Amino acid sequence: MSPILYMVIPCFNEAVVLDETSDRLKKKYETLIQNGKISPKSRIVYVNDGSNDQTWEKILEKHNASHLFSGINLTRNRGHQNALLAGLMTVKNLADCVISMDADLQDDIDAIDAMLEQYNDGFDVVYGVRDNRETDTFFKRNTARLFYKVMKILGSQSVPNHADYRLLSARALDGLEQFQEVNLFLRGMVPMIGYPSATVYYKRGKRFAGESKYPLKKMMSFAIDGITSTSATPMRMIFWTGLAVFVLSVLTGIYVLISHSIQGRTVLGWSSTMVAIIAFGGLNLLAIGIIGEYIGKIFLEVKQRPRYIISDFITDDGTEKKK
Repeated sequence: MSPILYMVIPCFNEAVVLDETSDRLKKKYETLIQNGKISPKSRIVYVNDGSNDQTWEKILEKHNASHLFSGINLTRNRGHQNALLAGLMTVKNLADCVISMDADLQDDIDAIDAMLEQYNDGFDVVYGVRDNRETDTFFKRNTARLFYKVMKILGSQSVPNHADYRLLSARALDGLEQFQEVNLFLRGMVPMIGYPSATVYYKRGKRFAGESKYPLKKMMSFAIDGITSTSATPMRMIFWTGLAVFVLSVLTGIYVLISHSIQGRTVLGWSSTMVAIIAFGGLNLLAIGIIGEYIGKIFLEVKQRPRYIISDFITDDGTEKKK
């Protein structure tokens, strides 16, 4: 029996690309259904993440034009990861498998075929991994490489060059649902599920239209969230760095005492003293900042605020149901 495939696509101010995205996905779905690779019950679900343009109106328009399209409307902007999770959790009991992707058409939709093949071979998680970063700027390409190297050093299980283009089976979604943290980093959470996984490589294209939703400031914030949400290694690094500095200070103190008592001289030097003060002051501020990042996350977690609130969910009968 052909699997029921749902696609979940978070949208924030994506009105300018939804026509093209919908046309391409509709053709892909029709071909897959005709070839018996997916069930006619399969759907494409757009998640409106509090957009302030005509995104939700576009989603309603697409649904009215074709039963293939559905939509979820969040009460306000909750961020890409929360919007994605909202879609996944809403449709997980309606589908055999779910593919998530962005609306900007940078992810190659032809890779869906290969993902379905891997799913049929028994894999619960299929990662869409870009085969190169030729379309990126020099800065973004090298900072991305640095990010994945740092993540690996810190013990994160994230998949290099993988964003949020992936297939998850129904039982993988059940596993993901058990992760209750508020600070979401799905790229690091999905590998923790532990079910059999596979990789599909594809060529990532340029954004079809509109502007990137991840400028430098937001990318940096996302990277920090990714590291601190999946690894406690930075905290341990503070301990070992502090221990090393303590040992160094003890050895330096011993050296100064020996110089003064035995050799009759004391090492003097205003410059070296100032350098030491500035260095240790900076180290203390860095340590406090890292600890503060973790404390901030603890603060958000213990509040147990909802990660998202759904206003409307468009079903096949055309109604909008409050969730």
